[in-house]
Amino acid sequence: MPAVIVTRPAREATRWVAELRAAGLEAVALPLIAIEPLDDPAQLQAARERLPDYDALMFVSAAAAEHFFRAGGALPSAVRQRFWATGPGTRSALQEAGVPASAIDAPPADAEQFDSEALWARVQSQVRPGARVLIVRGGDASGQPTGRDWLAREIAAAGGVCDAVVAYRRLIPSLGAAERRAAAEAAAGRAIWLFSSSEAIANLCNALPATSWRSARAVATHARIAEAARNAGFGTVRVSSPGLAALVASIESFE
Repeated sequence: MPAVIVTRPAREATRWVAELRAAGLEAVALPLIAIEPLDDPAQLQAARERLPDYDALMFVSAAAAEHFFRAGGALPSAVRQRFWATGPGTRSALQEAGVPASAIDAPPADAEQFDSEALWARVQSQVRPGARVLIVRGGDASGQPTGRDWLAREIAAAGGVCDAVVAYRRLIPSLGAAERRAAAEAAAGRAIWLFSSSEAIANLCNALPATSWRSARAVATHARIAEAARNAGFGTVRVSSPGLAALVASIESFE
């Protein structure tokens, strides 16, 4: 079975590699998004101090939860807010930060997708006119917000008031010689790419602009990500739900 190239940021890639190896697959990490703290965390710290103003806080990723709570220290002993998580990794990061499990809303562990749409199906009944929601997200190299605005539009349409704050920066990683060799092997079809972000695909193509991906094989955890891989020229792309069993089955189907 070819190796699986896990492209998530380093923290999440480590966990995914361990889980795939435990399932019997050869997996290696090649993070294609670097997570870094903000150069100036003043706005993040101010948002943390305004936590009591919000009815709910939505975290786009585990990194968002980690960096948000790192900015402000321990969680207050009593919280009334709901904490929205896009998936199990974000849920775990919130619990590690001290958020009670009973205060967290997230798609179920067996959900077909871990995204804003799946989360909204769980939490939309909480948003009534005047409800205030803070979205904690990532930013680009300069700290400007990045990512989709779909959830913010849904909150506004339901009568809620939505703010956003950037908790960390998402950067293009620098690929060393070993990473470039691994990418070249995978481009030739001798490994299977595992993508959970369209941004990771864009970063890969920017790092290796002369590479042909016609022979490359990939598994994407969302139809939007699969479309990005096909648009980048990947020859064979399959879509899988992000649960471990589904990912393993999809990867093994390449045999």
